[in-house]
Amino acid sequence: MRQLENYALGKWTHGFGEGQQLFNAVTGEALYTASSRGLNFADMMDYARTTGGKKLRKMTFQERGRMLKALALHLNEKKEDFYKISYLTGATRVDSWIDIEGGIGNLFAYASLRRQFPDLPYYVDGGMEKLSKGGSFVGHHIAVPKQGVAIHINAFNFPVWGMLEKIAVNLFAGVPAIVKPATITSFLTEAVVKEIVASKILPEGSLQLICGSANGILDHVINQDVVTFTGSASTGKMLKSHSRLVQESVPFNLEADSLNAMVLGLDVKPGSAEFDIFIKEAAKEITIKAGQKCTAVRRLIVPENLIEAVQEGISKRLATTTIGSPENKDVRMGSLAGETQRQEVREKVNQLSRSQKIVYGNLDEFNVVGADAKKGAFMPPILFLNDRPFEKTDCHNIEAFGPVSTIMPYKTTDDAIELSRMGLGSLVSSIATADDDIAREFVVGAANMHGRILVFNADCAKESTGHGSPMPMLVHGGPGRAGGGEEMGGKRGVMHYLQRTAIQGSPTTLTKITNQYQYGAKQTICDVHPFRKYFEELKIGETLVTEKHHVTLEDIENFADLSGDKFYAHMDEKSLEGTMFKGRVAHGYFILSRAAGLFVDPPKGPVLLNYGLDECRFIKPVYPGATIGVRFTCKEKVDQEKKSPEDIAKGIVKWLVDVYDETGDSVAIATILTMVKKKNQNA
Repeated sequence: MRQLENYALGKWTHGFGEGQQLFNAVTGEALYTASSRGLNFADMMDYARTTGGKKLRKMTFQERGRMLKALALHLNEKKEDFYKISYLTGATRVDSWIDIEGGIGNLFAYASLRRQFPDLPYYVDGGMEKLSKGGSFVGHHIAVPKQGVAIHINAFNFPVWGMLEKIAVNLFAGVPAIVKPATITSFLTEAVVKEIVASKILPEGSLQLICGSANGILDHVINQDVVTFTGSASTGKMLKSHSRLVQESVPFNLEADSLNAMVLGLDVKPGSAEFDIFIKEAAKEITIKAGQKCTAVRRLIVPENLIEAVQEGISKRLATTTIGSPENKDVRMGSLAGETQRQEVREKVNQLSRSQKIVYGNLDEFNVVGADAKKGAFMPPILFLNDRPFEKTDCHNIEAFGPVSTIMPYKTTDDAIELSRMGLGSLVSSIATADDDIAREFVVGAANMHGRILVFNADCAKESTGHGSPMPMLVHGGPGRAGGGEEMGGKRGVMHYLQRTAIQGSPTTLTKITNQYQYGAKQTICDVHPFRKYFEELKIGETLVTEKHHVTLEDIENFADLSGDKFYAHMDEKSLEGTMFKGRVAHGYFILSRAAGLFVDPPKGPVLLNYGLDECRFIKPVYPGATIGVRFTCKEKVDQEKKSPEDIAKGIVKWLVDVYDETGDSVAIATILTMVKKKNQNA
């Protein structure tokens, strides 16, 4: 048997001794051993902070995003190798797709998130805050990468997704990681990490792997570290109370298994699209990954008059689910991850059987295709019926982490909300309904106890990713029993690995710190029109002061005819009584359009196109007779990578458009974006 390797301090190494045996979940055959004995966790964490972290922190968000994209493309080319290994965990092709390609998809998603971040190693959060009357003292917020390490202690059910969905976030933020997968399926995680290391895409020190026990690693955390744990609530709470975490105030994110619920709306009738969606989704959630998902549906909350129809519908679908070797193309549900897991689930099923009855499935009588049911960790789907869920409450407290779920009746939507809340906090809840009023009532009433709520109906059914699928740009986590934490969530997740700091000073100083022009900062007047300059040549704070335009009544009328905007304030002087206007006022969009006519340099040059408008405010009325000009300032630059060798090397430039009148007051403020060509086309 091969002993799995740990990746520590820049090299692959075996642990001392034979270690823990790992088995083929389908055949029961011993495959590997895993040991971490001999690893120096303190040295690993120091190596991550000083080697990996130092390199990552020097990279900009754009560079880190491109790094994740390159890694995703590389792993995608190797995915078939991972599928072959994944079968050994008892996962079918569909199960493995969620784990493997779902994990790679997270890398792609966070790579694309770079478009929401500056071309800097740190994040500039929000806008400037004026702290003084004269505007010479202002405030802002920046968020810099923590100078620690992310320690990810993951569950056994998703050995690839569990790792990639977490490291995508911390690596993008500029923080290295040490990954500790659950040992029983760590052989698949090891295979993926070997490919990551071999690719040389990540800076050395930014990812390390522990395949055996990580007992004692928390003794070495410091306040710059972040710890995440996915697994049982009891283990999570024990880790969360570790004295070192408390002493150092270390952020700890707990994502625990929970008693997730799916509700069938009161409006739904058998034969409707929503009814069929509910039945299909419930059966899928019971059988995908053999029910070994933290988001799997454990409680099916159904109108009391539809209990029999739902029971029959789900049972029919479960009866068509072929159990067996995941390598058999006819098999739809594989095994649990191991014999220990099977024994735990059987025990929980027996506990639940004391207060509710099994209406589908038998623990001891079921068929297995292409495998031996006694040697592999197989288990049939089990469907319970609880006829009095407000009184028989085991189903709200006991989770069988396998293909097990309970149907229960309700009378009113308030009852459904209360039953969903009786799980005392879950990662996800869902409701199938065609009535948006019912959807709203349920969502608003239940949201405080659920980290995510999905509404099923015919409108979104074709494209919906389903009850059990967390999405990279949405938060994954939940209150109470679900752990009280959250991960992923796009920009929200990245902020968990950054230290937000308030900064104060003059606009000029804060412009230098943020590398984004702050209103009121000193400007450098251009001697060359900025549209004549290439991306590399433009400097933050460079300003063009344009010629001026005298606004006339004819301007207003011509713009009204051209645009079709004949709002009374522009066209009907008799209707202005009782308004804030002293006379007919120029259209805001005329002011912005005329400003463009003042600052745009017409001949062909490095500016390729107008990329869009980020923000715009009309802050003072402009009347006929006023004179306007523009202060046009280079506000921010964001590099863009070439998509192909033939692509034009370019970047996005954000410009502050400050339109002012003859009194010097700003009348309109906007941020426009242009795509600007680089002088060096090999960049």
